[in-house]
Amino acid sequence: MCCGSGPLLYLVAYQYAKAGAKVLAVLDSAPFSAQCKALPALLGQPATLAKGIYYRAWLSAHGIPVHQGAQLTRIDGEKRVDGVQWQRNGKSGHMACDAVAFAHALRSETQLADLLGCEFAWSALNRAWLPTRDECGRSSVSGIYLAGDGAGIMGADAAEMAGELAALGLLQDIGVVADTARTDTLKTALRRIERFRHGLETAFPFLEDWAATVADDTLVCRCEEVSAGEIRSAVQDGHWEINRVKAMCRVGMGRCQGRMCGLAAAEIIARESGLPVEHVGRLRGQAPIKPLPFGLGMRPMEKQSVETQP
Repeated sequence: MCCGSGPLLYLVAYQYAKAGAKVLAVLDSAPFSAQCKALPALLGQPATLAKGIYYRAWLSAHGIPVHQGAQLTRIDGEKRVDGVQWQRNGKSGHMACDAVAFAHALRSETQLADLLGCEFAWSALNRAWLPTRDECGRSSVSGIYLAGDGAGIMGADAAEMAGELAALGLLQDIGVVADTARTDTLKTALRRIERFRHGLETAFPFLEDWAATVADDTLVCRCEEVSAGEIRSAVQDGHWEINRVKAMCRVGMGRCQGRMCGLAAAEIIARESGLPVEHVGRLRGQAPIKPLPFGLGMRPMEKQSVETQP
């Protein structure tokens, strides 16, 4: 079962089915009307739009139902998944299954930019805090250039273009004459992709009331086993800034450092406190960003000890 929303929802269902998995259905929380509304902006990237239409048509042709405007409300099961429950147009649905793929869109990993001291700003488009940069990827920190998904989700083609623009910006900054025509071409192409990106947000809007539907016993932080109810309790005790909530209940304090749960926690805090989600802050990045095995640091020492033996 594939549930949630976002342009990759249909791709994931298609790939699983092509690989031999029995995909029972696709539950897309975005209504069909939203996707129709977004069509003018999506037509700016016809090849990408055609791929999405193909995946959707392929699923239907192979008997995999797609339920538009269906919001997942519960995953049943104790030690394993037994089924899912959802709501659509005021009516409830249930289907037995043994696995669920669930996600709402994509989010950037920005911890490296955070540790480097880059300035951040709230992005309504991405519904997340992102490092600031100019069109050539220059960040607020001299010598640091940002490109790709770590600076905002725009897709693989845009990431490649942004990387080239950052390289051209770097050449310009060190006094090397850059190809201005190429720079202008890349900027124009990225603006066109950004318009398409806005269309995707219209087609697959985030569920504004998502946090209200999360039951208290839902596990939000898997690393530290923190539930939605524990996060709400911290807010009820007067803590609404996300790093303060982290200190009180350990949400986002585990191995993933909030990459998996941070945005979900922020939505729950915002809903419980009555504040806009951008006002609850963002989790501060912590070194080493991702877990490293102790053996990785030991290898150079072992090599040196072998070389120095008589």
